[in-house]
Amino acid sequence: MAKHIETGQAGEALAQAFLKRKGYRILETNWRFSKAEVDIIAIHEHTLVFVEVKTRSSDRYGQPEEFISDYKERLLADAASVYMEQIEHEAAIRFDVIAIVYRSAEDYHITHFEDAFFPGLE
Repeated sequence: MAKHIETGQAGEALAQAFLKRKGYRILETNWRFSKAEVDIIAIHEHTLVFVEVKTRSSDRYGQPEEFISDYKERLLADAASVYMEQIEHEAAIRFDVIAIVYRSAEDYHITHFEDAFFPGLE
């Protein structure tokens, strides 16, 4: 398996464990709609949270969260809309980002950006 895929999978596993420790209930992982993939969908304090996980092995070229494009935000918003319709969710939602610099299983740093963006608002 390619190194970047392994790094991404390790990051997603760390993000799930991190969120669970913070009291989030994971509903879905790697949920797909059309061209979009939502890394984690969770519930936290009655809020439906769509989480994008960005993992990099180094911050040499920038922080992981800097690599989320406006296009990716639009894809996530579209997927969130469909997911909310499927489960008939009409309460609060939020888009979070978990940024991870992952050097090894023992050497990583996680930053959680709650309410990181709201697609369509600039």
